[in-house]
Amino acid sequence: MYEHKEKYILDFTNVRSRIDIHNIIEKEFDFPNYYGANWDAFWDCITDLVDEEGLDIEIIGLDKIYGSFKEDIDIFIKMLKRLKHVNNDRFSNVTKIAIHHGESKIYLT
Repeated sequence: MYEHKEKYILDFTNVRSRIDIHNIIEKEFDFPNYYGANWDAFWDCITDLVDEEGLDIEIIGLDKIYGSFKEDIDIFIKMLKRLKHVNNDRFSNVTKIAIHHGESKIYLT
């Protein structure tokens, strides 16, 4: 549980359902077995993971599934933006979140 990685890569390219989204998140972040596969559970677990080492997150494939999962992706991105500023911006300089969009990357601030 919560094995810290140098980089977390979330590839949503082949997502077919909302549960697929959460399964990818749970597996890549090594969330506990009791992860509830919902956005409240995501927030609880991801904020437990962020620390002085920060997080380096790369996200692939959101542009491919956005049309089918717009609401979930909007929530996910909003939470990741919020994560950059958790604990009064204590970890904002060491937390990097990049979303691949075609050939470019968009960094969340």
